[in-house]
Amino acid sequence: MKFSVSKEKLLAGLQTVQNVVSTRTTLPILSNVLLQAEGDQLRLTTTDLDVGVSGAITAQVEKPGATTLPARRLFNIVRELPAAEIIVEVDSKNVASIRCGQSFFKILGLPEEEFPPLPKQTDARTFTIGQQVLRDALKKTSYAISTDETRYVLNGILFSFKENKVTLVATDGRRLALVDLEVEFPRSQEVDIIVPTKAVTELGRLLGDEGDVRLSVEENQVAFQIGDTLLASKLIEGNYPNYRQVIPGEAKERVTLERELFLQRCASCGAGSPARSRTR
Repeated sequence: MKFSVSKEKLLAGLQTVQNVVSTRTTLPILSNVLLQAEGDQLRLTTTDLDVGVSGAITAQVEKPGATTLPARRLFNIVRELPAAEIIVEVDSKNVASIRCGQSFFKILGLPEEEFPPLPKQTDARTFTIGQQVLRDALKKTSYAISTDETRYVLNGILFSFKENKVTLVATDGRRLALVDLEVEFPRSQEVDIIVPTKAVTELGRLLGDEGDVRLSVEENQVAFQIGDTLLASKLIEGNYPNYRQVIPGEAKERVTLERELFLQRCASCGAGSPARSRTR
């Protein structure tokens, strides 16, 4: 395999996928990034077996092929290289030679065959949501996700697709955040899924201001297609609690407050509370 690519593009591609890489894995292959060079593209993929991210960048491919290289080490090398064209050549023993200007590095990789493939969506329910709309909804709900691992069904966000809307819900038992988004889909597509925290974090990082995200749901997995980038994740199994029963129906009294002033007063009062009692 041999290809050339600009430092800027390769660094951006690695930044897109490297957050998924686990630093505490017992499987060496999970510390690697899969590189697949073909046509005029270089595809980069990482996974921790629960969450996976795959993205593509433009490259000049002289000899197509694939290998896996240590993700963190490759990123650190590329980051320190001069802003010039990078040439990567990989031999039959998965030894990668990296050249850029007067710099030269060698990295030992692992065969492509050892890398666990991301799940393929074969018979999935599909939904389309605006990227900015979904990103804002995640921001408004993700802070309420529970970190208590004994209540695993709360360690993520509920996506409830019902009656031409998707409701995002997160709760830790003390607070509850809920956002409704209008999404058109046939009644046969209705489904409830729980997306785990790590996938929510990565999704929020990948979503942009423009364009749509295509969401595909199967029995135990979900995939988010954002342009050339794919985020795939296992779902949390179990039934989400009936959150609607804790939401008051008709309130006897309502108060209208000035938002900024209210936030300032809350911050002032919270500064005097014990750290262990604060909820963020």
